[in-house]
Formats: sequence, structure tokens, C-alpha cells
Amino acid sequence: MKDLSARIKIVKGDITRQKVDAVVNAANHSLLGGGGVDGAIHCAAGPDLLKRCRTLNGCATGHAKITRGYRLPAKWVIHTVGPIWNGGGHQEAELLAGCYRSGLQIAQQHHAATVAFPSISTGAFGYPVELACGIALREIMGFLAKHDLPEKVIVVCFDPYTYHQYTRALAECLTRFRA
Repeated sequence: MKDLSARIKIVKGDITRQKVDAVVNAANHSLLGGGGVDGAIHCAAGPDLLKRCRTLNGCATGHAKITRGYRLPAKWVIHTVGPIWNGGGHQEAELLAGCYRSGLQIAQQHHAATVAFPSISTGAFGYPVELACGIALREIMGFLAKHDLPEKVIVVCFDPYTYHQYTRALAECLTRFRA
């Protein structure tokens, strides 16, 4: 098994342009598109993604479902519904962790060697990036430590602030993980 630091990468960019086996969509319950990452993925994937998502009967918070990537460079889209931030006392952390766990499990089941995640719930759903990044990276690192697939996980940050927070959190997590 490769060193964890070689298996996780933080980048600033557009998740719809990532050349990976699977991209993770920060979706809403309906899976029928929306704003932010969800809207961008639906737009880039084309109308067939929406047609397929209509057949999935939505998705519960903290869970994930998979579709083809259609016009995206990725073969798969893993749709997960993150929690809406309500101050932290409504199981938001557990639900957010579930998004990463279920997304990684589905990626593994579909033999995805490379997966790109956005910063789930930190946009329109209002989850503080400073809290979300630690949860995301702990879940990703914990999964990768026990599994060979995916071989590489990329966290794609849309803006400089999110990129900075994830870069800082990754350094802290790797230090703790090695200790």
C-alpha cells in the first residue's frame, strides 16, 4: 500500500474538468441538479445525467448513489447529499462523514482508482470549511489506510480560502496519522 501522503492531493480548480475515474457530486436530495458543484456537474455532464437521476428516487443525507459520467471526463459521478449546517448540534458531523464514507465505498465497489471530491456542504449548505475539512480528510485517510482502492483521492477546492483550509488540515492530519 502506498504512503497516504502520496494518495491524497488537494488542488484548486474545477471538479468538472478532473480526469479521474469518478467525481463526487455535492447534490441535493432530489439529485436533479441545483447550484454550485451540483449545477456545474449537471451542466458539464449533459441532459442524460438528469434523465438518469430522475430514475434514482433521490438520496438521503449522508448517503450516495452512482451514475455514469456522460459528457464529463470521469467515467462515474457519485452523488452524495451533505448536511445543511444548523449550528453543529443536529448530527451534521456524522452525516458529513457518511458522505465521504459512502462515496469512497461506492468508488471502491466500481473499481475507481482515482476519485475527485469537492468540499461537501461548505457552499450553499453553509457548513464551515474549517470544520468540514478535518472531517473530510479524517474519513478519506481512514478509508485509504484500510483499502487499496481508490489509489488516489483528489479534493478539488473551488476558491483560495477552501484550498488553504484543506491544505492546512491535510498537513495536520498527516502529522497526527504518522504519530
